[in-house]
Amino acid sequence: MSQENSYRSRIEAYIDEHKEDILADLCTLVRIDSQRREAQEGKPYGEGPARVLDEAGEMMRSYGLKVTDYAHYVVTGDLGEGPKMLDILAHLDVVPVTDEWTVTAPFEPKIVDGKIYGRGTADDKGPAIAALYAIRAIKDLSIPLRSSVRLILGSDEECGSSDLAYYFGIEKEAPYTFTPDADFPLINLEKGRLAKSFTCRFEDDLLTAEGIRLICLEGGDKVTVVPQNARAVVAGIAPEVLEEAALKTASETGTKIRVGTEGANCSVHVRGTAAHGSTPELGCNAVTALLKLLSCLAGDSTTKEAKVIRGLDTVFAHGDTRGEAAGIAMEDEAAGKLTLNLGVLRIEEGSLYGEFDVRAPLCANDENLTEVMRASLQKAGVTMEAGGMKKPHYVPEDLPFIRILLESYEHYSGLKGECLSTGGGTYVHDLERGVAFGCVLPGVDNHMHGDDEFMVIDDLIMSAKIFADVIVRMCG
Repeated sequence: MSQENSYRSRIEAYIDEHKEDILADLCTLVRIDSQRREAQEGKPYGEGPARVLDEAGEMMRSYGLKVTDYAHYVVTGDLGEGPKMLDILAHLDVVPVTDEWTVTAPFEPKIVDGKIYGRGTADDKGPAIAALYAIRAIKDLSIPLRSSVRLILGSDEECGSSDLAYYFGIEKEAPYTFTPDADFPLINLEKGRLAKSFTCRFEDDLLTAEGIRLICLEGGDKVTVVPQNARAVVAGIAPEVLEEAALKTASETGTKIRVGTEGANCSVHVRGTAAHGSTPELGCNAVTALLKLLSCLAGDSTTKEAKVIRGLDTVFAHGDTRGEAAGIAMEDEAAGKLTLNLGVLRIEEGSLYGEFDVRAPLCANDENLTEVMRASLQKAGVTMEAGGMKKPHYVPEDLPFIRILLESYEHYSGLKGECLSTGGGTYVHDLERGVAFGCVLPGVDNHMHGDDEFMVIDDLIMSAKIFADVIVRMCG
């Protein structure tokens, strides 16, 4: 038996034998609500993110890794005494949850039909545990490494990755990095990004001259998520009039709209379908549907509020996820089409605040994207925040590092390994030689960022084997 086959068979047996430990450790992390909260002393992202880093650090320490806590921004675990060759970069923070989960509560992990459900099982606590057990297997089996590997676990990926800005202000990136925070086979191209807020103040609080008034509007929690829910309170309108407009809008948008009362006013609740902000075409945006409804109510009113509502309804037309109406639609062969998501919108007491998210191909720049979007929003009556776009990320696919990753993937999955592009910005977007590698297999929808998120257990176990194989080939 060759040396390569020998260590592979030992690693495979080890990881299979530790399947229940893998799931138990994953459950421990999933039970911690690690959504970002208000900063506290020594806890830059609040209690949950700090606690999950502490728990993960204790796990790594108990498995024999050298652990370093970077002020509760990230925690790292090192294996090997030689020069660092490989960073594995995962995150333990999670996106917000709703009360619409059906299989289990978001932070109560549950195994059903070969899948483990819970917030973070796929994004990104499950993959982080797979990476940890890949390293643990190599250590416990005493497989020698000439170079060291570091597992970096962060806590702010979902809200801007300021944790990495802190960490890389102290440490240098390894010669090579992968993050198990996306899809297999491998993503070496990430689209550019324009994620901005926009604001305005209304001179009056009337939607129409006839006395219809928008009391408040709220929809969306994160710009990286297609809003599943949106609501508004409207005064000065008969319930039957609002009901008629709601039925028409629901039919045109594919959403569910419920009209009710709130004191002397009418309320309207819109339910769409959540999706990741980088793939808005897979969701149904409740906020843009609500804008369409309010624009219908506004008619040809000349109030500032009506003009802004109609303007936003034009720029963020429901179902237009390519930016056609905003004038920013573009595509190229390598990265594909631009996508646009209106992720957050709030209106209250004459103040409007919104956030949108554009994922742009390699051909995008500040001239043909940022300034065009700024002008479109200005025409709609709102002001976009200053600043430019985030440039695309690309790692050449002829690197030996990428060949090793794809070969390991092909060996264990039996599927073709190839480089892909994505609209999602991963943890390695700003790293010179960083790629996204796993853990979601082709054809699997893990409900990432949505209700009933899950990880296929067999895929998680296979990922641990793939990562261990990569570590040995890169560092051994």
